[in-house]
Amino acid sequence: MAEVIADRIGGDVVSADSMQAYGGLPILTAQPARPTRLVGVWPLSHDGSVAEYAALAHREIDDLLATGRTPVVTGGTGLYLRAALAELRLPPAPSVEQRRRWERIYDRVGGEAAHGLLAERDADAAARVHANDRRRVVRALELTELGSSLRADRNRLWSDEVRYPTLVFGLDVPRDVLDARIEARARSMFDRGVVEEVRDALTAGVSATAIHALGLREIAELPQEQAFAAVVTRTRRLAAYQRKWMRRIPGLVSVAGDRPADEIADEMLEVARARQRLPAGRAG
Repeated sequence: MAEVIADRIGGDVVSADSMQAYGGLPILTAQPARPTRLVGVWPLSHDGSVAEYAALAHREIDDLLATGRTPVVTGGTGLYLRAALAELRLPPAPSVEQRRRWERIYDRVGGEAAHGLLAERDADAAARVHANDRRRVVRALELTELGSSLRADRNRLWSDEVRYPTLVFGLDVPRDVLDARIEARARSMFDRGVVEEVRDALTAGVSATAIHALGLREIAELPQEQAFAAVVTRTRRLAAYQRKWMRRIPGLVSVAGDRPADEIADEMLEVARARQRLPAGRAG
């Protein structure tokens, strides 16, 4: 849908997907066939962050607007979408050595003890993180050392503040249709060689951030049919979470997404015209 809209209004798609930002896993992360901004910009060995992504997204959006083209930001990852559209006060990134030090501490003392240490330093953050969630416990401990917190700035995260006048659309697809699409996409991934893709990626080396790409560990560790079932289950859970995220976006315009793309585009562009959000001369 983003590609259809971009073609009709003279724009470019900017990805807001945290894992599509990585190269090397185009099948697993369902990367688009045509070149898309902020897709495949990081090597798998890179520890990307939302703050780094935000700087890249702002540059891409600013450059497009400066040349008279319309950014069509799509995703993906809820926090990355907000980071692309707004100026969020994001926690600082740790150094590589700092992260490794806290990872060693977590591994040495165990999850419960590390979580207890976090509770002493930042009780609010500890209340939001499970002791077994190594990645988030480590991140929260890093932030306490940097004078920050894992707690999101909730008011700003869910506000309607944006860097430029923006319309946000959400594609609402019936659950049974969405479940069928998820299963079909997962089957297509395996048919296209995702097992080999994952094997090659792990052989080359994957960062502590990229390793969290949905399905990577399951495909690497389980027999194929079990991995397929696990990917479907996890994707459905993610979709349910994303739907909740989407509905909290202020000013969201929800449109039925189980229709032909041109029909959906007609409705979206009609809303944009009514709200005077289309550039002059781009009727769509």
